[in-house]
Amino acid sequence: MTRWFGPTWLGRGIVGIVLATFFSDVAHEMATATLPLYLQTIGFGAAALGVMEGFADLLFSLSKLVGGWVGHHTEHKRRWGSLGYLVTALGTASLALMQTFTGLLAARSIAWLGRGFRAPLRDCMLADEVGPTHFGRAYGVERAADMLGAVAGPLLAALLIAFGVGVSSIILLTLVPALVAVLSFFSLTRDRPVADDAPTTSASLRLPRRFWLYLTGVTLFGLGDFSRTFLILLAAATFAHGTGSTPSTLSVPVLLYAVHNAISAAAAYPAGRLGDRGSKLRVLAGGYALGVVTNILLAFSSGAPALLVLAIMCSGVYLATEETLEKAVAAEILLREQRSLGFGVLAAANAVGDMASSVTVGLLLSAGHTVLAFLLPAGMGLLGTLWMVHLGRSEAPMLEPARSA
Repeated sequence: MTRWFGPTWLGRGIVGIVLATFFSDVAHEMATATLPLYLQTIGFGAAALGVMEGFADLLFSLSKLVGGWVGHHTEHKRRWGSLGYLVTALGTASLALMQTFTGLLAARSIAWLGRGFRAPLRDCMLADEVGPTHFGRAYGVERAADMLGAVAGPLLAALLIAFGVGVSSIILLTLVPALVAVLSFFSLTRDRPVADDAPTTSASLRLPRRFWLYLTGVTLFGLGDFSRTFLILLAAATFAHGTGSTPSTLSVPVLLYAVHNAISAAAAYPAGRLGDRGSKLRVLAGGYALGVVTNILLAFSSGAPALLVLAIMCSGVYLATEETLEKAVAAEILLREQRSLGFGVLAAANAVGDMASSVTVGLLLSAGHTVLAFLLPAGMGLLGTLWMVHLGRSEAPMLEPARSA
């Protein structure tokens, strides 16, 4: 492993993945932060946003399965992962050229196809860079980079809005950081050859029973884990109500979203480190429980700015814990030869849940049922939390040590 700086486990491959994650998310979140505002300017609202994000999540899940399958059958994960980053870059920037719902849906879907396809390839390559004792920290650093990008993206978008730059122009500018991400991933990461004693393809396709038990809890929680884009929509309704759509009022929701992502960035590495030092599954269950609290707060945040801000802060912490520990637990359960496929299945399960939840929340919000829109996800999240708590009590037989990465 080539070590550039910092801890001995932080090598060139991790640096490449972290840089790609950061710059790609700068681009993605610039678009995400301005997309609800862009939809409003061309006459679309919460229902359109929910359907668009939900359909994109569906393709996201399918592409993750494809990416996991491709990664399972090839040693050239770097090339395929780089292609995923490039497709995402082009799809996101093309949103700025669309004025119809069909065009927006197509562009968003293409972008998410690329994001989904590359995810299991990247996650498998990241696990290859460290041993099981550092899975939490490695995924925590990667998630922190993701969220730092998710801070920089909305802040940059808010700054451009304040200077009068149109939202379509901001979306088009996402092409610049997105291409830096492509270059970082392609030039700095490496492919690890398959070990001589690796299981055959047919054998490694059989994911262990303990993984499917774990996936059940992930799926239950995912059915209540809607797109964070709705936080921008709620903030816009709360803080820009009655003041007109001026640049200053439009920038407040974007800035709050940046705060949300900053909190996630700060929480990701500590959550991963805590999982490495004890039980990853129990830390994940704690994050799930905070997600339930977040949705309950959102259910009663209408007309209560302080409650909404508190919910946004809680969302940042639970999202960081969820995204870091879900991957770390999966990497711990799976053999190295199973990880690409397993990460694809894990990501697909999450994406299906996000799709169903995003569509439901969008439709209920459009119908004026704000409380129900968030209490339903809270209920599903509670089921997922209880499932993980139950698994945590029998963790010793479930989580047998995985083969060293």
